[in-house]
Amino acid sequence: LHEIVVIDREDPPGDMRLVGYPILKEGAQEPAATELRIFAREQLPEYMIPSAFVFLQEYPLTPNKKIDRKALPAPDQSRPELDHQYVAPRDEIEEGVTNIFAGVLKLERVGIQDNFFDLGGHSLLATQVISRVRGDLHVDLPLRALFEALTPEELSKRIKAIHRLREDQLQAVPLASCQDDREEFRA
Repeated sequence: LHEIVVIDREDPPGDMRLVGYPILKEGAQEPAATELRIFAREQLPEYMIPSAFVFLQEYPLTPNKKIDRKALPAPDQSRPELDHQYVAPRDEIEEGVTNIFAGVLKLERVGIQDNFFDLGGHSLLATQVISRVRGDLHVDLPLRALFEALTPEELSKRIKAIHRLREDQLQAVPLASCQDDREEFRA
């Protein structure tokens, strides 16, 4: 990198996030967003890492030769360049989780192996994901679940495990209750 400017943007209104605008050294290849985040994590606390990067050849300038922050372009809504290929959801739960990630992160699509934080997520957006999982998928997860299961694939496994546990409990409890009720009725 030759230089980078980071600003907080509000795109759309109410959705504040940090966006980095790097300019590369002449002849350098554009690194993947994942590489930039890894580098940034070595230098900065998590809350200061940009959620998106927009590579520029040069910065727009004001008449006073200062960077015109209002003229910096908004990041696009496509999936950032990651170090792995897009993998589509394989079932309803994975599709639900990828849709939640995409909606919260304002991305067109998210793969099941995409890391929430590499896609631009942060702790405030994590709370929205957990809230949407609760509302859309009817599973109450603690916030730490998203920090432990960073991809839709991993989070879906937890959700499926909770669904299986619920099914097991529903099958075991009502059956025993019904038998007890019939014995009392016969007596």
